[in-house]
Amino acid sequence: MRRDLPYALSGLTLGVFLLGNAALAPDAAPVRAVDVALVLVMATALALCRRYPVAALIAVTAAMLALHIRVHPGVSAAFPVLGAVYHAAWRGHRSVTALASLVFLGGFLARDISVAPADRPAQQVTERTALLLGWFVAANVAGLVARQRRAYLEQVEQRAIEAERTREEMALRRAGEERLRIARDLHDTLTHTISVIKVQAGIAVHLARKHGEEPSAVLLAIQEASSAAMRELRATLDVLRAPSEQDRVGLAKVDELAERTRAAGVPVQVAVTGQPHDLPAEVDQAGYRVVQEALTNVARHAGSATARVHVGYAPAQLTVSVTDDGQASAVRPVTPGVGLRGMRERVTGLGGTLQAAARDGGGFAVRATFPLGDPGTSERPREVRPAEEPA
Repeated sequence: MRRDLPYALSGLTLGVFLLGNAALAPDAAPVRAVDVALVLVMATALALCRRYPVAALIAVTAAMLALHIRVHPGVSAAFPVLGAVYHAAWRGHRSVTALASLVFLGGFLARDISVAPADRPAQQVTERTALLLGWFVAANVAGLVARQRRAYLEQVEQRAIEAERTREEMALRRAGEERLRIARDLHDTLTHTISVIKVQAGIAVHLARKHGEEPSAVLLAIQEASSAAMRELRATLDVLRAPSEQDRVGLAKVDELAERTRAAGVPVQVAVTGQPHDLPAEVDQAGYRVVQEALTNVARHAGSATARVHVGYAPAQLTVSVTDDGQASAVRPVTPGVGLRGMRERVTGLGGTLQAAARDGGGFAVRATFPLGDPGTSERPREVRPAEEPA
């Protein structure tokens, strides 16, 4: 109701002004009850102009045209119509405002011609018509300009809000991407290296005790420090963990990865089947990370075992698997750790499937399948690497 108050006050003010002008104008007719009712209709319509701009414009135009025909208060009868025209144009009703303006101007002109004095009809009609025409054109244009300005300000405000939101999202995304990159680099490089150190230290301690010798304090310190480093690194990765990131590796580096694992004392056999072809970067990277994590787990948990890596290319999918003949058993389910969760997140994030479980005959198997689109036209010659002896 408070928002309607200015419109209601404007209607009452114009109504009083019209009645006063009609009473004082020398060529105006006497004001009767019907004329007062028309003024009240105009004031009521203006009070409702904010809610119903088109209906209010029609009511004001009809009431003021009827008042002008009956009383002939002069150009003051056009003031309420001008206000309603401006408001309706501001609300975007251009056709209605143009039609209302023409109707009122036509009726006003017809009334002026019919009652103009015989000695100067043309001059009076021309002056009033030109004056009202200018006012109505100005009211229509002002309403349209005000609407365009309001739309522009709203657009500027919306753009400012959107820009602020976009800046915040970009900042969060960049911070998240950096956090994910650090987490993945820590897990995929530092974890692998520390695992190798831990395994080698453990083997050295075991061999020393097997030969009846007490391991050196330095060797025990290395073993303990590597274990502590792994625990701290796991705690850090629990905070930085994320489902998918981008790394600069691919299946072309599987041989290098296998060689490093052999150097840590784990025999690795690598085989590639199918017709190798270009892979999407994210699939190529994810396949490499699956092999890397699986070999790391073999070195840490499988004991004295041999790992077998298989990369299978097909037109519609890529299959990567790592199996070992270690200590895992189907009777004792493996609790998924950070590495297995990371592998599953990578694979499923690309629409693939991951199977990681103990084998019935002993050992553990990891198998990831990635769906592919049409492979690229450029293909490398088929390459099959037979099983290799540990370096």
